[in-house]
Amino acid sequence: MKIGIVADDLTGANATGVLLNKQGFTSATVVQTDEIDTSMDMNAICIDTDSRYAPDEVVIDKVSKATQHFLKWGAKVISKRIDSTIRGKIGLEIDTVLKEVGNGSVAIVVGAFPESGRICSGGYLLVNGVPVQETDVASDPLKSIRSSYIPGMIANQSHHFVGYIGLDQVLAKDNALLDAMSAQIKQGNRIIVIDAVRDEDIDVIADAMAQVKDTKLVPVDPGPLTAAYAAAYFDQFVARKKVIVTVGSVTPLSKKQLAYVRRKTHTIPVVVSAERLATLSTWDDEVAKGTKEAMQRINDNDVLVITTISKNSELIDLEKLAIEQNTSSNKLAKKITDGLAQITRNVMKKSQHDIQGCFTSGGDVTSSLCSATQSSGILLEDEVFPLAAFGRLMNGEFPGQPIITKGGLIGDEKAIYKCVKYFNTQHSRKKL
Repeated sequence: MKIGIVADDLTGANATGVLLNKQGFTSATVVQTDEIDTSMDMNAICIDTDSRYAPDEVVIDKVSKATQHFLKWGAKVISKRIDSTIRGKIGLEIDTVLKEVGNGSVAIVVGAFPESGRICSGGYLLVNGVPVQETDVASDPLKSIRSSYIPGMIANQSHHFVGYIGLDQVLAKDNALLDAMSAQIKQGNRIIVIDAVRDEDIDVIADAMAQVKDTKLVPVDPGPLTAAYAAAYFDQFVARKKVIVTVGSVTPLSKKQLAYVRRKTHTIPVVVSAERLATLSTWDDEVAKGTKEAMQRINDNDVLVITTISKNSELIDLEKLAIEQNTSSNKLAKKITDGLAQITRNVMKKSQHDIQGCFTSGGDVTSSLCSATQSSGILLEDEVFPLAAFGRLMNGEFPGQPIITKGGLIGDEKAIYKCVKYFNTQHSRKKL
């Protein structure tokens, strides 16, 4: 499946292509000189129309040809990349793309690029907290920006009715955003501007867009919405595979990271008793119990979390347990990580589901998993983010099994979720 991006300048095209690469697509930027080279092994192509300040007739001609190229190429999603400070003839370019895509198509405009300090609230574009019309970029006398209100700016340039959905609907639960989008479409608005102030908001918008089945949607944005929507749209056509997340460290950060995974994936963790794993007489029973629950849970959840962390979990007194069992606290700590690893290995061995990837938090858990699966190590391939490594198990029972490892105290609250998403993106969409 393919996605085409109509960009009004080269740097913008490249920026969007990079975001798509991070989502697992293979992208390239081409200048509009001739037909798309179909021999290229790409599923995401950005065409630079170089039309930001061109005369109207040139804008229409270049944008029309680019969109036609994408339709001929077989793109399932066509996106309009706009400047992150809303420069250019955005309304005219949207109108032109919609005309080529066909009657009934609708443009979803999200001007936000939170990572670059661009957010949209109340319909207004703010750059690092300042209305875009008050920034230096707007002061050029030949190319000045006189308004920060995106719906009004587009309405002045477009022939279509422009709708607007505020941040309250984006943040609302259930299907509030989807309902709001559907209502706007029914009202006949061919262009809908939506607020967003965080990357999570853009993900919510993209997920809602993917649920719209009877209307061809065109994402219009500086790049993040296009990447998020492409991922959400194409995921509908990819066979679901499972990701196993194994976490043993009971730290405030680990708790936050797992809580974030739960919210984003709606998974219910398999919580294993650290105390029973650290008790030699109950280790086997706890592993068997955890394996049984995990085998049931993986049928319902795409992300299987196996952990000793619960809402009320506290650190156990390993020194006390070691004295009671006439052993060392280090050996008991190893029994905990070995137990988590053994449960993970059992699920990998027994489950009928394809395991897309394994995530382990902490070198001790990773080492135990390698031992449990008889792997000789990890063949490293990439860095998900600093101190989070992607690789594949070497030899053993699961040679080539994708795995991501990171330290227990590494990353922000989104860190584990980012690793889960990495499995779903970087190594799953290149063959779409």
